[in-house]
Amino acid sequence: MPPMPRLLMIKTTSLGDVIHNLPVITDIKAAFPDMQIDWVVEESFADIPRLHPGINEVITVAVRRWRKHLLQTSTWQEIRNMRRRLRAHDYDHVIDTQGLLKSALIGWQAHGTYHGQDSASAREPWAALLYQQRHPVARGQHAVARNRMLAARALGYAIPSGPPDYDIHAAAPDVALGLPNRYIAGLHATSRDSKLWPENQWIQLGNALLGQGLALVLPWGNATEEARAHRIASAVPGCMVLPRLSLTQLAAVIGHSHAAIGVDTGLVHLAAALNQPTVAIYTDTHPQLTGVLAQDSRKIRNLGGQGQIPDVNSVLEALACVTQP
Repeated sequence: MPPMPRLLMIKTTSLGDVIHNLPVITDIKAAFPDMQIDWVVEESFADIPRLHPGINEVITVAVRRWRKHLLQTSTWQEIRNMRRRLRAHDYDHVIDTQGLLKSALIGWQAHGTYHGQDSASAREPWAALLYQQRHPVARGQHAVARNRMLAARALGYAIPSGPPDYDIHAAAPDVALGLPNRYIAGLHATSRDSKLWPENQWIQLGNALLGQGLALVLPWGNATEEARAHRIASAVPGCMVLPRLSLTQLAAVIGHSHAAIGVDTGLVHLAAALNQPTVAIYTDTHPQLTGVLAQDSRKIRNLGGQGQIPDVNSVLEALACVTQP
């Protein structure tokens, strides 16, 4: 019996980008059910591809950490181990959906026909020089659609026209967390201050949710975010600040919430990928290209945009829409 075909997927970072690549795996498995798929991803986001049943092996890299410790022997040992894992299989195809020079260099070290965007399509045109097969991928469309188009052109199947299927499911949250019976996941943290929703708005929202029998539950990932969460919680009775959790644990919390409300952050895309009712708040970016995109469009609302700050009433109205039976 001939060996099953094997593919290596390169999508390393960031959290939202990694989540936006999940429908590609679903598409490929639908077109080639026997395809064995490995995925290269930054170590901090490795929990996400592991949620997808179509992934065989997750190969982690730590480019961010390696850059800070290039003179350490342990760093170069990890890089050698990464190269060894990349070359452990002869891949039929290698696809880099990241389109960056750093991601292209990672995939270039594997054995297999190397696919990526052409120089007019890639985020960093120089990356295209490393690909054996270069494919045009139209700009001006959502990141999920661009990923799906590239994979379809690389492997020769029809570009999917239906809604994206992320095909991930959350486990039950840890009972030791003591989560409220009905709660909203308040995803308040993001990578840039310009993307934040004002704290007083979160406080108003939390108090309004109380009147609906809903508690606000706040995750965090660093000291600044933790401090913000506690300031909000101090002004909202029943609001819960979570302990620091892994992405798998956060997926469980979000996946069993009544709904998620969040700013432009990877976790709000995780909520949409889990097919949870989701309200995304944009204040400094355009949601047309990177807004939340779900399999069921009735369950999501993107509010705001660059220079726009949605008010609490708009968020509550959107929440009522996405949680309709």
